[in-house]
Amino acid sequence: MHALAASLVSAALLATLAGCASAPSAQTSPAARYVVVRHAEKADDGTRDPDLGPAGRERAQRLAARLREESLRAVYVTAYRRTLQTGEPAARAHGLTPVVYDAKRAPAEFAAQLRREHRDGAVLVVGHSNTAPDIAAALCACAVEPMPETEYDRRMIVDIDAQGRATLRIERDR
Repeated sequence: MHALAASLVSAALLATLAGCASAPSAQTSPAARYVVVRHAEKADDGTRDPDLGPAGRERAQRLAARLREESLRAVYVTAYRRTLQTGEPAARAHGLTPVVYDAKRAPAEFAAQLRREHRDGAVLVVGHSNTAPDIAAALCACAVEPMPETEYDRRMIVDIDAQGRATLRIERDR
């Protein structure tokens, strides 16, 4: 009887220890993350290169707050004030200087550069309604819906895992 009790205690102990063993997490962090957005709302001042309006400045601050916990390694903006002003708060919060890229550069070429130069951590790319979806599509090698001129709230998040597989997730900032 004593041997049976000892066996039961041993079995219970082994079961408890097995529950403590760490299994690989199904929710592992991506090797690299690219957050692609369109610039925030611009002021309606009639110029070709307007500043952000009040709503745009608020959206840029919310974007920076959303990215606060990310391991942001770079912020890319075009040469327009509205993209710089959208990316600046996030860059400043991470001690980064925004990098200017050519808005007319082929999205596949730009995406290849991003994937080559930023294999880990997170990167913010601020583009335009006619460029941001194409950049996200090139990063994930997937289809991304075009963006109407009136849309400012879409965040296209492309995660690349350690094996180089890409997934696209869309989030909204409301």
